[in-house]
Amino acid sequence: MNANQILNMIGRMVLRRLVNRGVKAGIDRTLGTGAGRGADLQDMTPEQRRQAKAQRQAARRAKQAARMARRAGRF
Repeated sequence: MNANQILNMIGRMVLRRLVNRGVKAGIDRTLGTGAGRGADLQDMTPEQRRQAKAQRQAARRAKQAARMARRAGRF
């Protein structure tokens, strides 16, 4: 292996981690729970609690789907 191949390999590894971190951050920001984030449960109506819970579950499913898609993309 020459130096150019080693540098390319390291560059790809770093770039992959940066892109994955950016994708995760984008998903987190896009699917943020809004009222469920930092709001006290006492300040929320029962309907708001149900909506916040549904949003958290949807965000969890979306994150899992994104992880599975990234894994599938490796093959």
